[in-house]
Amino acid sequence: MLRIVFPMPWGLKRFQQARCLHFLTFSCYHRMPLLQTPHARQVFEHTLERARCWYGFYVSGYVVMPEHVHLLLSEPERGRLSVAVQMLKQISSQQLKQRGTSAFWQARYYDFNVWSDGKRTQKLDYMHWNPVKRGLVKSPEDWAWSSFRHYLTGTEGVVEIESQWTARKRERLGVTLQIIRR
Repeated sequence: MLRIVFPMPWGLKRFQQARCLHFLTFSCYHRMPLLQTPHARQVFEHTLERARCWYGFYVSGYVVMPEHVHLLLSEPERGRLSVAVQMLKQISSQQLKQRGTSAFWQARYYDFNVWSDGKRTQKLDYMHWNPVKRGLVKSPEDWAWSSFRHYLTGTEGVVEIESQWTARKRERLGVTLQIIRR
């Protein structure tokens, strides 16, 4: 297994190319609610789906909040995770940034390696319940800009979610996933 460690400030280390999921969090500039409108959240979702296709990563879960985003992603098949995140932020920023403002996103992002199924479930629960805890909705299925509805019903949204529902759909279609080791 190839493992690349990117040294970060304050002793934080990013383990990439470790063949695990990554729980990512990044915030709007100065935590301003730049994603507070449904339109802004939809633009982000469409940009996430485009990035998923371009870089070949799997999205296991996500939530778009008014001032930050949580993602649970695989590592990209094409390029490094840091590049895929940079492009996701750059393209969404270009589409959403208003004239006269200095920046849309904070410069960095938080990355937590998810090594176990238990930790994956914990991160999905944290993401999906975030809008409820913040008082934005009464129930996670009421927040349209997350992967919760997909997990609940198998409903396909803007972003393709890698889950038991998509695995069953592939199975019915006779499509198998192949993991190519380099």
